[in-house]
Amino acid sequence: MSAPPPELPSDRRSYPKGVARRKEILDRAIEVFAKRGAQRTSLRAIAQEVGVTHAALTHYFGSLEELLVAVYRESELRADGEGPAAPDVSPAELMRISAKDNREIPGLVQLYSALVAKALEDGHSAAQEFATQRFARVREDLAHRVRHLQSVGRLRDDVDPELVAALVVAASDGLQTQWLLDPAVDHEAALAMLDHLLARSLADG
Repeated sequence: MSAPPPELPSDRRSYPKGVARRKEILDRAIEVFAKRGAQRTSLRAIAQEVGVTHAALTHYFGSLEELLVAVYRESELRADGEGPAAPDVSPAELMRISAKDNREIPGLVQLYSALVAKALEDGHSAAQEFATQRFARVREDLAHRVRHLQSVGRLRDDVDPELVAALVVAASDGLQTQWLLDPAVDHEAALAMLDHLLARSLADG
């Protein structure tokens, strides 16, 4: 008779359960933040709304800031999981599509703005890392799109891809902030106009 397999350490046995529990909390937290944004931002208040104990939130996320970052990152991953945009979608059009989708989840838009604001303050390393990495990743993707569209003659070739990427991000985020303060601001139309200004006209060809 063979010897029974050695038992896994308790932390190894509980790891899958912990991952599943963390995901359950994130699922509920995303729903909560999508509705009400980053208002009443205390772990104790959020724990009550999510339906878990304050100890559970601090166990899985450590701090309020880490929870906010995790919520936004997870929501982004789910949006990306629906499929990447085609490479011929221009930077401004990509941001316009995102703006249209964001109108359905104003709470997460407000959460994103709150995280960026925190990133500008000292002592918020989680928010700073999140915002810095996200801006760099988005700029890199947009610059790649600019170069592609320039190569096929759809975008002006007298503009710098990296600067266009930075401009589109600035325009999108700035318009998003204006929309949060005043829903009458037409975020989508403004980005469509920017797309038109960057496009190569038939006369140029």
